[in-house]
Amino acid sequence: MTSLKQRLVAQALVEGFEPARVCRPWDVPQVPERLAAFLEQGYHGQMSWLAERSHWRGAPDVLWPEARSVIMLAESYTPAEDPMATLAQGDVGTVSVYARNKDYHDLVKKRLKRLARWLIAEAGGEVKVFVDTAPVPEKPLAQASGLGWQGKHTNLVSRELGNWFFIGSIFTTLEIETDSPEIDHCGSCRACLDICPTEAFPAPYQLDARRCISYLTIEHKGAVDEELRAKLGNRIYGCDDCLAVCPWNKFAVEAREVRYHARDDLKAPKLAELAALDDAAFRVKFSGSPIKRIGRDRFVRNVLYAVGNSDDPSLVPVAQTLCDDPDETVADAARWAVKRLQDAVKGLESR
Repeated sequence: MTSLKQRLVAQALVEGFEPARVCRPWDVPQVPERLAAFLEQGYHGQMSWLAERSHWRGAPDVLWPEARSVIMLAESYTPAEDPMATLAQGDVGTVSVYARNKDYHDLVKKRLKRLARWLIAEAGGEVKVFVDTAPVPEKPLAQASGLGWQGKHTNLVSRELGNWFFIGSIFTTLEIETDSPEIDHCGSCRACLDICPTEAFPAPYQLDARRCISYLTIEHKGAVDEELRAKLGNRIYGCDDCLAVCPWNKFAVEAREVRYHARDDLKAPKLAELAALDDAAFRVKFSGSPIKRIGRDRFVRNVLYAVGNSDDPSLVPVAQTLCDDPDETVADAARWAVKRLQDAVKGLESR
């Protein structure tokens, strides 16, 4: 007769996950010290919730003391197209691969809940499911379970999946057979560190979010420091550079879930069209998308930084229409874009 663990792994595959891996909630004793060092350096920037919930994030067994096992699950979102192909196209924006279609939080959580219900029906016990939004150290737990290892870019890497995959977890009061932790396979490779446009990695395995383009375009409120604006290029939501260059991606296969495949209008969206979005149009366009949560103002701010970096003088009128936007951060970004494009034109004329 097959064991609960074997049946769990098989059911995870049925639900669309890769094979499940299991660890104990207390298998990440290194997390509190590392988290404290991260916070002490101020690397979390405006993400105050990381500090406010550090007592939970640092110790999963404190988050839910009754839990005895953590089931870690991965779902691939590997793109079919080159995620860096649009970086050299000045008149379009580049959206992070994971945000080019439906919000993964919703899709992964539904799968987790179905698997959790199956587990209760199969073996009883209690469960809690988490996807990214709770104070859970998902990547350390994933490494402890053998799902992958935290690479030098601090993201999870798998020998089977590369690093294009989402992580979800099911905490349960059941005692389920555990897996061996994964070891680091980065070796001497520095590809992810060297490609970062803003030099957001103070050292391997360390990330200063305050310089990370994903943080700056998604989490950071208000104006971005002028020193960093030019380095954003045309990245208008997130950044995939460090993920895209990982050599372990040679083993990745395209996402099975079609709702992760890029929408046609987000593969190479025109900056002029995005800049024209008002709040209502923004909400309609990005309904069901993770982009919706940052709101129109922050998104258009990002678009205007991309306009300023485009070297395309035809976009000057696009930015000029927003120089008096009701949102001061948007207006500031528009004025910066106009000046940057006009300066670029003057520079060409003076040659």
